[in-house]
Amino acid sequence: MSTTLMTPLPLEGGFPQTLQPFPMGEAENLFQLRKTKSRGKHLLVASIASLTAMCLLAVLIFHGYVAWMLAYPYVAPLSSNPQAAIGLDYEDVIFPSRSGDTTVSGWFIPANEDTSEIAPSARTVVFSHGYGANREESWVPMYELSKLLHGLNYNVLLFDYGYASKEYKAPATGGLEESQQLLAAVDYVKSRGAEDIVVWGFSMGAGTALQAALQTEDIDAMILDSLFIPSPEALFDNLNQFVSLPRFSLPLIESMIPLWTGTSFGSIPASEVISNVYNIPLFIIHGTNDVKAPFQTAEAVAEGQGNVLSRSWIVPDGKHELLFQVHPSEYIQRAALFLSQVDQQLQAERA
Repeated sequence: MSTTLMTPLPLEGGFPQTLQPFPMGEAENLFQLRKTKSRGKHLLVASIASLTAMCLLAVLIFHGYVAWMLAYPYVAPLSSNPQAAIGLDYEDVIFPSRSGDTTVSGWFIPANEDTSEIAPSARTVVFSHGYGANREESWVPMYELSKLLHGLNYNVLLFDYGYASKEYKAPATGGLEESQQLLAAVDYVKSRGAEDIVVWGFSMGAGTALQAALQTEDIDAMILDSLFIPSPEALFDNLNQFVSLPRFSLPLIESMIPLWTGTSFGSIPASEVISNVYNIPLFIIHGTNDVKAPFQTAEAVAEGQGNVLSRSWIVPDGKHELLFQVHPSEYIQRAALFLSQVDQQLQAERA
C-alpha cells in the first residue's frame, strides 16, 4: 500500500497564481476600466449639469439686465435752458409727486413779464415728455413749442419724469408713478394761479397723461402726440426693434420688472385708458408710419370720445414724435385752433 503525502497550502498567501480562477492582472484591469467608465459618466453628467446651470444663469442675468434697462433707460443730460435756447425767462422749480414717493424738478416759464401793466395769465400748458427723453426732447422740438405757447400768452411748465432726472432718479413704471408726478405738476401750476390747464403729451408721456386724467378733474384739455400706451406686448415689440428676442423672453422680463421698479405691468390700466370716454377735449395726433406705437390704438381712443371739441389728425406716413418737425405749419395751425376753441369753451362755461 502506497501513501501520498499532501503538502499544505499556505493560507496567508492566498491561492497560488496557477490556481487563481481569474488572473489577477486581468481582474484589476477590468475593475479599473469599470471605475474609469463610471467616473467618466459622473464627470459628463456633472459637466452637462454645470453647463445647463450656467446657461440658465446667463439667461436670467440677460433678462434681468433688459428689465433694468427698461426701468432705468439712458437719458441724455439737459443741454440748455429756456433763456439760452429761446430767450425766455424761467424759474427752476422742485416739488414732490402727488404720491410723495418721488421728487419732480422742472422749469416754469411765465407767460408775461409780471409787470404792473399786464396781469399774469391764468392759462398754462404742462408738457409731458416721452420715454427715453427729458424735458427738452429736442427732436419734437420742445423749445419751439414753448416759444409758440408763450406767444399765445400761455404759461409753460416743462419737467422731468423720474427716470429722466439726474438729481431725483426714480425707475420708469409705465405711467404708474409718472402719473403721480404729472398730477403734482398740475397741482403746482394751480398753485401758481392756473385756471385753464392743458397737458401736452408725447409718446409714453401722452399715455401717462391719459392715466392722470383717470384720476383728476383738474385737467381741462389734452394734446396727445404719438400716443404710446405701455403694455407687455408694446414694450416687447419695441425691444425687438433693437435686439431679436424669443417669445419666452416676455414673461421673464415681466417677472423681473418688479425687482427694479416695485410695480408690475399688470398694474398699468392700459385697457381702461383706451376704452375710457374722457369728458374733456382731446386732440390726438399720430402718424401712420409710427413703428413704436400703432396708429390704430390712437384711432380707437379718438373714436370713443364724446366731447364736441375732441378730434384726431392721422398724418399719412408720419413717424413717431416727428410730426411737428416734418409738418410745422399745419401742426401749429391745428394745435393753435384747438387751444383757441378750448379757451372759448372754458370761458363760456364760466360765464
